[in-house]
Parts: sequence; C-alpha cells; structure tokens
Amino acid sequence: MKPNIHPEYRKVVFHDTTVDEYFIVGSTLQTDRTIEWKDGKTYPYMTIEVSSESHPFYTGKQRVISKEGRVANFNRRFGGIKTKS
Repeated sequence: MKPNIHPEYRKVVFHDTTVDEYFIVGSTLQTDRTIEWKDGKTYPYMTIEVSSESHPFYTGKQRVISKEGRVANFNRRFGGIKTKS
C-alpha cells in the first residue's frame, strides 16, 4: 500500500436516533464529534436515522404489497361497467 493516501480506519459510535440505539462499527468516517463509551474510551460519534435496528425490512414490520397485472387492474377498475348492446 502507498503511504499517506488511505483514510484512517477506526471504531466509530453510531446512534440510530429513530429507536435511540447505539453501536460501534469500524469505519473511515471523518467527524469532529466524540462520545465517551461504556468502556471509558472516547470514540468518534455520528448520528443516523435508519439502521438495521429501525429499518422495517430487518425488524419484520415490512409491508407486503401484492402486485397485479395490467389486465387484472383494468378489470378491477372497469369490469363492473355495463355497455348497451
């Protein structure tokens, strides 16, 4: 590896503000904010809005939408209309 071209890889505390959960992940993220963690060490700190703790896919609260074909959708909308013959 070339020296002095790679960003610093370090542990960062991420805070999912949606569910108020904290977790440590290795990252090259650059931030000026820090937080003191449970082990007494100070880590870089970053807030996020969505993580695996709050995303519906991972929490099991995902909505399933059934998809209809175009013909079925047309028949549902206009199938009850009678025409004069």
